[in-house]
Formats: sequence, C-alpha cells, structure tokens
Amino acid sequence: MNGSKSADVEKVLIILHQETSIPGRVGTMLERRGFRLDIRRPRFGDQLPSNMDGHAGAVIFGGPMSANDPDAFIKKETDWISVPLRDNKPFLGICLGGQMLARNLGGQVKAHPREEVEIGYYPIKPTEAGRDLLTWPSKVYQWHREGFSLPKEAELLATGETFTNQAFRYGEKAYGLQFHPEVTLKMMYRWTTKASDRLKLPGAKKRRNHYAGRFVHDPSVERWLVSFLDHWIGTAGKRSSD
Repeated sequence: MNGSKSADVEKVLIILHQETSIPGRVGTMLERRGFRLDIRRPRFGDQLPSNMDGHAGAVIFGGPMSANDPDAFIKKETDWISVPLRDNKPFLGICLGGQMLARNLGGQVKAHPREEVEIGYYPIKPTEAGRDLLTWPSKVYQWHREGFSLPKEAELLATGETFTNQAFRYGEKAYGLQFHPEVTLKMMYRWTTKASDRLKLPGAKKRRNHYAGRFVHDPSVERWLVSFLDHWIGTAGKRSSD
C-alpha cells in the first residue's frame, strides 16, 4: 500500500497569477488543516479540472492584472468558476479572484469614479448578514485599483468607505473578498518594494503605515481568517457542514 496515505490526502485547488506568487497564510492554514495544495497557474499553461471530484475546494488569488483584461487566461479562469459553483464545492476568490467571481455571476468590475485606490489598511464594516456569520476585524489589508459590484442573488457581508463592496457570499459555499487576509509580513515587504510605484496612487497609504497597521490590525485579521476557514471548508476529512 505504498503511497496510499498521501494519495488519500484531500486537495484544494490553488490558482495563482505570477511565477513568484504564493498562497501565503491561506495556504499555510489549509495545509495545517490537512489539505494538500494543488497549485496551478493557467496564465503559464496549467490546465484546470473539468469537475471538482478530485478537490475539496478552490481558491483564486489576486494579481496585478484586471478582471476586465482581454487575456485568454482571464476569461478561462472567470468562466471556470462555474465548475465549483455547479459542483457545490467551496470556492473563495481573493481580490482579483473575487472580482472574477463577481463577473462570472453577472457583476461588473470598475475603477473608483475618482480614480482612488485602496493600498494599505482600510476600515470595513460587516453587514447584518456578515455579523451573523463571523466576527470581523475593524481594518483589513488592501491592494487594488478596481472593485466589484454586488451580483444578483449574492449576499453582501462587509462594506468599505472607498469601495463599498468588500465581501459577499453566493449560495452557501462561494465567497468573494476584496481584501487580502493571506498576506504575510514577507509578502507585504515584497509588494511594497517591487510595486512601490503604486504607493503614489491617490488614496494609497505610505509604506510605513503598512507596517504600523499590520502591528495593530493583523492579529484580528488572522483570527477572522481562522474562523472563516472553519466555516468555509473545515478540516480535511470533515466538511464545515458536517
């Protein structure tokens, strides 16, 4: 029975958009829950499954591109989201991934009317539905220039000041987030270094405020993420709905 133990490990499909991208804290927490990460990068030719039989769930992460871009991989990923929705498997879209989910469901992705961005820590406020679901942090880490509209039949879970829609649920198992709970300190350093030009955009926080904000707000973001993953996917061998 060589290899049977590893073969039985449940997988979560992880979709990334750059050669150096990593799933950060979300990936680490999923592994601690007993899941194996099946990392794929469709942008560089990786294929996506036609069904979710081999996966417990899927996460599409962020990236510097837009959900409105004409690139073939953007359309491919956006259309592919119909697979976990059809198979009723847990799906999570983070930033770009959340915008793709919104577009798949008929929503729109647009820049702020005053060209403002959210880059750094910004306040969010849960809706009544969001409060019933989880205890939310007061501020979350953001890195985006566009936001999503709320698709029909989706339930708004959290709102923001600059970009109104910050988190939504579609059905029982699909979630779209505008913010980045996965970001580690190392990732924050890399983003604010390699993409430092974005810190000059209207509304972006200064680099030092990213680190000061993390010291204050990240503990509550981490607690939120633990609770969210409990609800969204649970642990390997035991679904959150079991």
